[in-house]
Amino acid sequence: MPDITSAPVALILVAVLGYLLGSIPFGIVIARLFGLGDLRQIGSGNIGATNVLRTGNKLAAFLTLIGDAGKGGAAVLIARFLIGEDAAQVAGFFAFLGHCFPVFLRFKGGKGVATWLGTMLALSFPLGLAACGAWLVTAVIFRISSLSALVAAALSPMVALLLGKGSLTFLAAALAVLIFYRHKANITRILKGEEPKIGKKE
Repeated sequence: MPDITSAPVALILVAVLGYLLGSIPFGIVIARLFGLGDLRQIGSGNIGATNVLRTGNKLAAFLTLIGDAGKGGAAVLIARFLIGEDAAQVAGFFAFLGHCFPVFLRFKGGKGVATWLGTMLALSFPLGLAACGAWLVTAVIFRISSLSALVAAALSPMVALLLGKGSLTFLAAALAVLIFYRHKANITRILKGEEPKIGKKE
């Protein structure tokens, strides 16, 4: 039998683990448990906490946020405990991909912001805290969730460098690119002044 701690096998295993954890659609599950209907037919159709909040149920939105962030953090912590730091980064990256392209939903998932924040917090608490802070400050000023995510994602590679987390800079940059890609439609609406405010029902 292959040694699961050997680099190629270990990284493949944590990638699969991270992807499967990331694929769990907490938004859809929680929306159904709360009797809110199919989240994909509500508001923007997104499966994340921001869209759950559009139903008016703040508790459901909060639980979705915790679930989506938690699965990214859990993937990182499990991989770090079992293998090491490189594996933790791989697991976090694939947890993000799992949320965005979940096998359980025919690869049509969310935009990954909560999962990204949970991953960043688990990989480097100061970096994750800075990302959360950037999101929060932007949200308070502009009341636009997508803009907050874009600002936080764009700043994260630079913050990683400033904090001396050189090993995380490439991952932070790669995830930032993916977040911008997943928010293409939001960027268009932001530029047109048509992006909904946080908490606005649709």
